[in-house]
Amino acid sequence: MPGTTNLSVHAPSTSFFLLGFLGLENVQTWLSIPFCFIYTLALLGNATLLWVIWTESSLHQPMYLFLSILALTDMAMPTCILPKMVGIFWANAQEITFAACLVQMFMVHAISAVESGTLTAMAYDRYVAICDPLSYTTLLTPKTVVKFGAAIVIRAFVIVLPIPLLLLRLRFCHSRNISHTYCEHMALVKLACGNTTPNNLYGLIVSLLITGGDLTFIFISYGLILRTVFHLPSLEARHKALGTCGAHVGVIVILYTPGLFSFLSHRFGHNIPHTVHIVLANVYLLVPSMLNPMVYGAKTKEIRMRVLMAMGMQSRKI
Repeated sequence: MPGTTNLSVHAPSTSFFLLGFLGLENVQTWLSIPFCFIYTLALLGNATLLWVIWTESSLHQPMYLFLSILALTDMAMPTCILPKMVGIFWANAQEITFAACLVQMFMVHAISAVESGTLTAMAYDRYVAICDPLSYTTLLTPKTVVKFGAAIVIRAFVIVLPIPLLLLRLRFCHSRNISHTYCEHMALVKLACGNTTPNNLYGLIVSLLITGGDLTFIFISYGLILRTVFHLPSLEARHKALGTCGAHVGVIVILYTPGLFSFLSHRFGHNIPHTVHIVLANVYLLVPSMLNPMVYGAKTKEIRMRVLMAMGMQSRKI
């Protein structure tokens, strides 16, 4: 059986076998149910968010345009991994070609980079709105937002592209079994023979450039925001200013917390069972996509009222 066969060192690595949750093979079918539920909610929630922003002219503002990019990434990310995961769980379709594996890996990392870059741009949006409100319409025009979006996508493409290219130089002579539900970079590197130092080093550099760099910018932005807010004359003004940041902060926590924990446990938590690593990796990619539209729907008055109005539960008072 492909999932349990350890191939000869001379076997050509034209395809690989995704093993899913090792040790949980008997319950994988049941595990697919909550994952499919999460995927469905992610698609519905983010599609609703895009529809609200598109149809409500009052939401055609920089913050909501950035939110549209975030919603698109939240629909794309689970779509990259869940269909194959379901195939593994339901039909034992473990085989994946090397080309398809590299494409999936590139898409997962590139979309993650776009999502992180979008949250960074949204932090800048909040910084300008609170710290320099008189310049907001000048600094953040629709044309500027488009340039930001293009820069975020180009950055992701340029930084992530070397990851699959570096894998092309390797030979996979130990095994073709990937102990994961999707083609994760480090899981694939571990199957290679020869010098994998460039792969390990570049993977670390990418994490530091994207996650480390973006988080640093976000922290600096919010440090300046807090300094400005605490100098506002009234408590009501402070609450109002911080209220506009609530949804963004919530999404940052949702995205980066499991991501950082997964990254650190994968590289340094050698005593943690491998199944836990796989579960964390899937939670990191799937759960934020489901929660992000809920957070913005609950925290953003304009979006919440527009959805309620569409459901016939609220009169139009935006």
